Amino acid sequence: MTRDKVQRHSRTVRILHWMIALSGLALIFTGMGELPMYQRYNLTKVPGLTWSGDFQLNLVLHYLFSLVFTSAAFFHAVYHLRRREFAALPQRGDVKESVLIVKAMVTGGEEPPHGKYLAEQRLAYGAIALSAAVLIATGLVKSYKNLGAIVLDPTLLQVVTLTHTTFTMLFLVLFLAHVGAFLLKANWPLIPTMFTGRVSREYARKRHGKWEI
Repeated sequence: MTRDKVQRHSRTVRILHWMIALSGLALIFTGMGELPMYQRYNLTKVPGLTWSGDFQLNLVLHYLFSLVFTSAAFFHAVYHLRRREFAALPQRGDVKESVLIVKAMVTGGEEPPHGKYLAEQRLAYGAIALSAAVLIATGLVKSYKNLGAIVLDPTLLQVVTLTHTTFTMLFLVLFLAHVGAFLLKANWPLIPTMFTGRVSREYARKRHGKWEI
């Protein structure tokens, strides 16, 4: 660690972040591949994606990536719980503070002082965590059903499937919003942190004055 840099994310946190992000995207892709849409929209004609129209292959890959996603999400929760690291969790007043942050960005005014995470980052984290939990729960029910271990009521199965699909779309929207946030110049210094784990000490003091570094 150098004097002009401060540690924001540990190596473990960065590895888990990329495991969840990449496996989550793979789950969305393979999940959609179980629908008859890739052949319909000629995605299978794209070089290297001829396999995307194979239902059975998509199903197997979906299960494999779900193992990665679920394991990483579970480890992430246990890791931070044991270390009592709760700075990313939503807090009271985050909605109001997020409005003030957006207003400051639009008008060029001064933002309220921040801790390690901005209010909208905490809200986004909470929404992504909730959607991930619902996806894991509903995915387990669907997987258990596919094993033939239980026979679900058709109405209940429809509800589970609809919930899984809805939260898949929500997860995708949240992911795009998360990535889109880095289009804002104020957030550019945070981009390297998910690769190196470090951020400029000057930036941390200037924008995250409430963060004890």
